[in-house]
Order: sequence, then C-alpha cells, then structure tokens
Amino acid sequence: MKALKLFFAGIVSCFSLTVFSQSTLLINNVQIFNGKDEKIITGNVLIVNNLIQKISTAPIATDKSGNTKIIDGKGKFLMPGLIDAHWHAIMTANTLEDLMDGEPGYAFIKAGDEAANTLMRGFTSVRDLGGPAFGLKKAIDEGVVAGPRIWPSGSIISQTSGHGDFRNVNERPVTLGGTMHHSENIGGATIADGKDAVLVAVRENLKRGASQIKLTAGGGVSSVFDPLDVSQFTLEELRAAVEAAEDWGTYVAVHAYTPRAVQKSIEAGVKCIDHGHLLDEATLKLIGEKGIWLSMQPLDSSVRATSNAEQKQKKYDVANGTNRIYSSVKKYNLKLAWGTDLLFDPGANKRQTGTIPLMGKWFSNFEVLKMITSNNGELLALSGKRSPYREGKLGVIEVGAYADVILIDGNPMKDLSVMEDYTKNFVLIVKNGVVFKNTIK
Repeated sequence: MKALKLFFAGIVSCFSLTVFSQSTLLINNVQIFNGKDEKIITGNVLIVNNLIQKISTAPIATDKSGNTKIIDGKGKFLMPGLIDAHWHAIMTANTLEDLMDGEPGYAFIKAGDEAANTLMRGFTSVRDLGGPAFGLKKAIDEGVVAGPRIWPSGSIISQTSGHGDFRNVNERPVTLGGTMHHSENIGGATIADGKDAVLVAVRENLKRGASQIKLTAGGGVSSVFDPLDVSQFTLEELRAAVEAAEDWGTYVAVHAYTPRAVQKSIEAGVKCIDHGHLLDEATLKLIGEKGIWLSMQPLDSSVRATSNAEQKQKKYDVANGTNRIYSSVKKYNLKLAWGTDLLFDPGANKRQTGTIPLMGKWFSNFEVLKMITSNNGELLALSGKRSPYREGKLGVIEVGAYADVILIDGNPMKDLSVMEDYTKNFVLIVKNGVVFKNTIK
C-alpha cells in the first residue's frame, strides 16, 4: 500500500499539485460568488478542517500559532467547486476498446489518472451515471488518488438490445443460454429483462454503494442495436426499479430522449431525466408540472472517429434538439441540471469546462454559474441518506458548507470564456479543505 500511494503521489506531482494537510485555511481578499445569489461580495473565507466556518467582509482574526494557512486571493473570483451532473469516471478515461478488450487493471489505473485531471479542471463533485466507479470513489475518499467526490450509480441497467447492451449480435443473453458479457463482469452494465431481474440489478447496485440508480429508458447515440425512437423497459419494470430505489430512500435517473420514453418514466415515478433533446412541448410541460429534474448537455453534432453512419445521424438528430429544449426551460419552469456525458474519448475530456461558455447562448452568466454549482448540488442532495457526503452542503459558499472552492483569475460572471482555459485561469483549487492547486501570482 505504501508503494501504491507513492506511485499515485508521483501522478499527482505531474500536475504540479501542492497539497497541504492543514486544519485551518484562510482565503483573504476575494470576490465571492456563493453559488446562489447574483450579488458578489469582496471578503474573506475561513475554512476549518473540511467545512467553511466563517465568511466576512471584515478581516478574520486567526490564531498566532502558525497552524493557519493564509492565502491572499488578490481580488480574484472565488466560487464553489464545479459539479458535473452527468459523468462517467471510468468510461470517460478509456476508449471502448480499452474497456471491452483490454486488461481491467489498465482501465482503472487510467481512471485514477483522469480523476486527478478532473479535479484540476475545477470539478470537485461528479454524479457518475454508469460504470464501475465504486473502487475509484473509495480510493479518492481515502486519499490514495486525487479526484472529485463521486456519487456513483454502479452498473448501467439496460434491457436486452438497450442502450447499455454492449454485446455483439452473435452473443446471446444469459437467459437464452449465453454467458455474462465482459461489460457485466467488470460492473459496467447489467442486462435485466423482466421485473424480477430489474429488482435484482437495482438492489445489487445499492448493495455496492450506489447513491442513485441509472436505467436506460430509450434509444441512444453510441449504442448499436437501439434506434433513437425506441422506448425501453416496460412500465412494470420501470416501476420496480423506482420502488426498489425508494425503499432505500433514493431515486432513479433514466437515459431518455423521446416523449414516449420520458412520459413512461415519469408515470413510473422516475425523478430525473437525463438528455431529453427530442422532447415535445407536452412532455416538457409535464416535466415542469411534476417537478422532475432535467439533466441536459449542450450537445453538438461531433462524433468519435469510430462512429458509423447511423450513429452520426443519431448524434445530429439529438444535437439539433438542443436549442429548442434550452429555449423552453423558463417557459415551463424546469428544474435544470448540467452535465457533459463525455465518454470513450479520453482526449475530449479537456473540453469538460469548454462546454460551460456554450450555455451563455440560452442563459445569463449568473444562471449558468448557479446551474453548475448550487442547482447541481440540489440534484445531488436528492440521494438523501444514500448520498456518500452529508456533513456539509454542496455547490455553495456558506457557513457549514463543504470547503470545495476554486479561485479564478478572471470574472466568469462577466465573461464565461475564462472557464475554458482552466490550466491558466483556475489558480486555486480546494476540495474538502485541502489545497490541491495554488498558482496565485
């Protein structure tokens, strides 16, 4: 274990991280965006252990023992750590070939490296919507590797020929005499057909520590055997998943684009729709009336080099709906979350913050910043007691909140483009009261 920690410490050093194990941290002279209010105040923030203890426009007195780490923010912009509400910590660190044909150990080591990269992009929390992220989460929480807080879903639960079915056409399901697919063996997906199989799949993920459950309720872009227009799982199967999750005090999120898939999911009691780019007006109105979360991504029509013609067309159709849905958010008073859903293309992960300025096409800068902090924090809280982090609030800078903050050289309230060059502009990154980056000049 000591050798392993030294190995990952070397990985962290490659990112020029400076980690302090102080119990008290004082950040002085910063413009504070608290994650909820448009008004910015200039002041100071005192962090004790992993929580914010005091925020003041006046100087904050500290002990003289030298145990307090004091950072002069030099008037820069302090905001809550970023939250990605649709992330795949293992899948985004690897290509599909890495996961399906490579050694699992290799894929997981790459995921540990990418977790550090994710934190260096300012993301202190992510909702992992599918993949074998339990071990990575534990390693991060124990300090073995650097990375964001993870709200894990566990394996993606899919029907046969659903969005999470990674088998080829000649591989038969277990119920028809086949064997478990590699994606199932590593915890990436679970194929479940019928109410009983869905109950087992949900309960297995909860047993392993899932904070919420992810099902694929409709067709997808990257998957091979499910057209976009299909809906997946019967109402009985969806209801079974919801009931099993609610028995554990948490909720079900579904991958779905179309009105039929979303309406059936809402009827079953699903609390969060991820994607929704092809929805009609009636379904958007229903989502608003029911108070369902819509977790969207500002998708474009770009695809991976390995995509076939059908996948390219599906991505175009989905991207074409982005403008219409975002333009309807205020009309129907939707509870909107933001995420990226990057996967199977590790080189694209550098664009994680790059999609934030795109949101300025539909929302004010304040609305965008609130969405990627406190709004997403509210969605994370939907996990209730299944949330792995309940000591403090997320996505806000206030007394009693987790000390997850980033300091930016630039003001995203005035110019969202400063979020793109995180290497240069994110000069201080603090997660759980620990400084992971400090390049203030």
